[in-house]
Amino acid sequence: MEEKKLDLNSIIGFVLIFGILAYMLWQNQPSPEEIEAQEKAKQEQVEAEKKAKEQEQTLVTTANDYAVGSDADSLQVIQLKNKLGAFAYSAIQSSNKETVIESDLLALKFSNKGGYLSEVRLKQFVDYDSIPIYLIKDNNASFNINFGTTDSRILNTKDLPFVSSVTKNGDVTLVSMKLKVSESQFLEYRYEIKEGDYMIDFAIRSQGLSNVINSSQAINLDWKLKGYRHAKSISYENRYTDIHYDYEDGKADYTRDGEDDIEDVSWVGYKQHFFSSVLLTDNRFKNVKVRTENLVKDETIDTVYTKTFATTIPLELQGGEINQTMDWYYGPSDFKVLNKYDRNLDELVPFGWGLFGWINRYIFMPLFGFLGGFLPYGIAIVVMTVLVKILLSFVQYKQFLSQAKMKILKPELDAIRAKYKDNKMKAQQETMALQTKAGASPMAGCLPALIQLPVFYALFQFFPSAFDLRQKSFLWVDDLSSYDVIANLPFNIPFYGNHVSLFPILASIAIFFYMRLTTGQNMQSQPQQEGMPDMAKMMKYMMYFSPIMMLFFFNNYASGLSLYYFISNVISIGIILVIKNFILDEDKIHAQIQEKKKQPKKQNRFQKKMSEMMEQAEKQKQAQQKRK
Repeated sequence: MEEKKLDLNSIIGFVLIFGILAYMLWQNQPSPEEIEAQEKAKQEQVEAEKKAKEQEQTLVTTANDYAVGSDADSLQVIQLKNKLGAFAYSAIQSSNKETVIESDLLALKFSNKGGYLSEVRLKQFVDYDSIPIYLIKDNNASFNINFGTTDSRILNTKDLPFVSSVTKNGDVTLVSMKLKVSESQFLEYRYEIKEGDYMIDFAIRSQGLSNVINSSQAINLDWKLKGYRHAKSISYENRYTDIHYDYEDGKADYTRDGEDDIEDVSWVGYKQHFFSSVLLTDNRFKNVKVRTENLVKDETIDTVYTKTFATTIPLELQGGEINQTMDWYYGPSDFKVLNKYDRNLDELVPFGWGLFGWINRYIFMPLFGFLGGFLPYGIAIVVMTVLVKILLSFVQYKQFLSQAKMKILKPELDAIRAKYKDNKMKAQQETMALQTKAGASPMAGCLPALIQLPVFYALFQFFPSAFDLRQKSFLWVDDLSSYDVIANLPFNIPFYGNHVSLFPILASIAIFFYMRLTTGQNMQSQPQQEGMPDMAKMMKYMMYFSPIMMLFFFNNYASGLSLYYFISNVISIGIILVIKNFILDEDKIHAQIQEKKKQPKKQNRFQKKMSEMMEQAEKQKQAQQKRK
């Protein structure tokens, strides 16, 4: 067979064909304008695809997206009906998504499973470690209604799927969470969130469920919460963490640990020192059971939660339906904020009972608010302390004057006791007679001290509860509502802690010198008597023991409170030194006493009664001795 060879004509043909193709391609290539148009079209296509993808990711589903169609999985529907009965309709329509709502004060998430708030963040606050304040997060809370159905089921709303919808009207956002039997039959949670308000309007109502809910079985509302730690000292925070409640038209009380049954309740609040979660009702709950448990087993271990709270409230049907109007408060335990609502919520702030609470509400709170309006809060504490000490300076003057009089009378009182050492009753009578004539009495020194006690205790309650002190700095202190730290210890000292606070040290030193001045004066004024050396020794021990106790006790307390006690005792020392060196003249007082002793002194009713009782006791003693 003859072999084919590539001749010259074939080669020329291929070259011509290639040249023709190259010429055609060159003639048909796009112009610069056409290339630009193609690039623009390509970019538009990319942008369109990107936008479509974003819309798909942020698409808000509605109830129609989960409606039962003709091609629905009939087996799935049957399973849901077997499990949930009439509420299977809601399960088919619901989704697992959360509804997110924000106001200027609150960032909220609502869970479609259970229909309740699954996250609450207070947008204006952070904790001691600059972490946002969450009252609810990561399943630390639950809100549930337990009820029976006419088809013999027991259901818990916290496990059931709700269908959500959100509408906005001006500054008000309405969130509706419905547990549906049909489009016209449902159990609804309605939340109204308003701008500039920590209070959320809340209502529970049912529609068309009178034939679904079994009215013969109890319906209980259960609200539970595990409180997150927000403060540097968990022991200090736990001291002011408890359940508060308002009952019987304005009465308020709290449960720190354990369980209480209360009646006629208008609100229940889970107070976590500076922040609170409160459930309020327009129609009082007849019976409420509250429980709280301390979760801190070892205060030296970094703990996430402080306490757990639980409330159980029986609900009553009205015409076979649930209709309960309520409110939620999620916000600061700030007296000024709480007091604006005029619903007795200011009782969440533990200002003390009776007279102590009255002093804090109507004297110290307005005074501190006024000073804090134009002064740094540390300076405001110092100024308020100065004003209080000036106001009570007359009390210290009376107390010191009484001690000075007793000191001057001491030689005469010692002489009386020596003279009647075998007759204690007679010695007591003569002592009282001398003190009455001279116008001096040990009680005169005690009464001024008692007058200061209400002020002392009121301020002890005020500073740990003053929200304005939270995270306010002063000198080396980062937070006046917590302890200050000048040194961290590598170990923990029982009852003291693992840090050193300076203000308690300064306060303890001031207390030591104050007690040294007052105790020394008091010991010099006491007459010599049997057992006196032991009394003097005890007073001397107290002079050292009290500052040490102060040092340990306040090392974990609010530095604002320690600052107050430091300044207060320094001022007290100054007042005593001024009184002693520039006001009181012992020679003059002695002369006044001698003048009073010469004047006839009429006994008051108490002194006369005491004198008669002592004379009667002396006569009975003498009669007994004669019989012997």
